[in-house]
Amino acid sequence: MILTKAQYEEIAQCLVSVPPTRQSLRKLKQRFPSQSQATLLSIFSQEYQKHIKRTHGKHHTSEAIESYYQRYLNGVVKNGAAPVLLDLANEVDYAPSLMARLILERFLQEHEETAPSKSVINSMLRDPSQIPDGVLANQVYQCIVNDCCYGPLVDCIKHAIGHEHEVLLRDLLLEKNLSFLDEDQLRAKGYDKTPDFILQVPVAVEGHIIHWIESKASFGDECSHHAYLHDQFWSYWNRFGPGLVIYWYGFIQELDCNRERGILLKACFPTNIVTLCHSIA
Repeated sequence: MILTKAQYEEIAQCLVSVPPTRQSLRKLKQRFPSQSQATLLSIFSQEYQKHIKRTHGKHHTSEAIESYYQRYLNGVVKNGAAPVLLDLANEVDYAPSLMARLILERFLQEHEETAPSKSVINSMLRDPSQIPDGVLANQVYQCIVNDCCYGPLVDCIKHAIGHEHEVLLRDLLLEKNLSFLDEDQLRAKGYDKTPDFILQVPVAVEGHIIHWIESKASFGDECSHHAYLHDQFWSYWNRFGPGLVIYWYGFIQELDCNRERGILLKACFPTNIVTLCHSIA
């Protein structure tokens, strides 16, 4: 799904001050029925992450953390089964999984002799049954499973979706009988920063020569695309030549402005691939 910048901004504007809940996503789908669920979810997640980055600091002051912790304690004393932590996160407009991390760290600082390591915290968030307090474990679990944008569950889903699309791209390349090297093969050859696939024989797509293909199971907005250009795509171009980026959930049309410089954007696998033919004398 390719959107104009104006179409994208209309969707993004609807997400201002919207909590990261599945109910919010359903309302967004009702507002924009012509857009796919996957595209809207990707935009929804990206916009919310931008919001969290902008407001992150105010939630991490010692005063804010202490206030959240005391409110959590008071809430679970009244009703330990109620979603105290989840409701608190939604009230102060902070991601539930990140709120759970704050409260868990504060709890462990109070009950453990040494400050908890990041690996211990991450392990407890992945498996709340490790938390040495049953009420807090349940509260953390509620936050994790109800967070659409952050947390270990979301990370696992994103990783699985990214892998799924890489497998899809591999299958499409094989179907077209295109010879390639994948990321693992390239790293075995000593390359550190590589695209998902290098074509051993270049092809042409819409009149542009393609040496490599990168799969992105997300929507390409300005923020993410410019970061990818800086951190990945121009490095690939410098090392391997011109290439193709597939944003499976669409992108902003105006971002496809580097074709002549060697980076082509598509929202699906191209059907009009021209391969190099060898003639036999």
